[in-house]
Amino acid sequence: MTRHRPNCAVSIQQSTVSTRHLAIPLNLPNAITIGRIFLVPLLVVVLLTKFEGHLILGVRKEFVGAAIFGLSALTDWLDGYLARRRKQVTPLGQFMDPLADKLLITAALVSLVQMDLAQSWMVVVILGREIYVTVLRSLAQSRGVAIPASPLGKFKMVSQVTAILLLILGDHVPVVAMLGRVVLWVAMITAVASAFDYYKRFNGVIS
Repeated sequence: MTRHRPNCAVSIQQSTVSTRHLAIPLNLPNAITIGRIFLVPLLVVVLLTKFEGHLILGVRKEFVGAAIFGLSALTDWLDGYLARRRKQVTPLGQFMDPLADKLLITAALVSLVQMDLAQSWMVVVILGREIYVTVLRSLAQSRGVAIPASPLGKFKMVSQVTAILLLILGDHVPVVAMLGRVVLWVAMITAVASAFDYYKRFNGVIS
């Protein structure tokens, strides 16, 4: 019986090593990204639920919604900053971060359409651009080529976040809502322009 013990020890060691390889690298930046995903359904509930007096624990629901969205948008910068600073960039993080961004923006824009604060066709254009660019980047990545975000794409993201915040806060303030719609136009035009920019860059790296 004692002759088989070394084999058992080797099996246990191999099992431990394989388990380590399968373990998900849930470091701090990744945890922040996952937290942002969990804030998405909370944002939808706050924006679309008709609370009595439009109050949540004594606070107007548009302020609560704006706070949730603003915090989520802040974590988009924070997780990337921490990942680079702490040298904790992982494949999981690179996959989850853009996914979390798209879920957040999609949920917020669709909720604003439901609240009659954003026009549906503009939201379709913006979200269609996101799908289009994602497909292009995936095709490029499948060929071993990475297409990084452009300054135009980053400006598009900033204008989207600004427009959404203004539209949420402008639920009962017409002037703020009007400003938010103007910024949403800027975001939509920038989204279309950046889509053409991605297409040119995609052709450049593939051809």
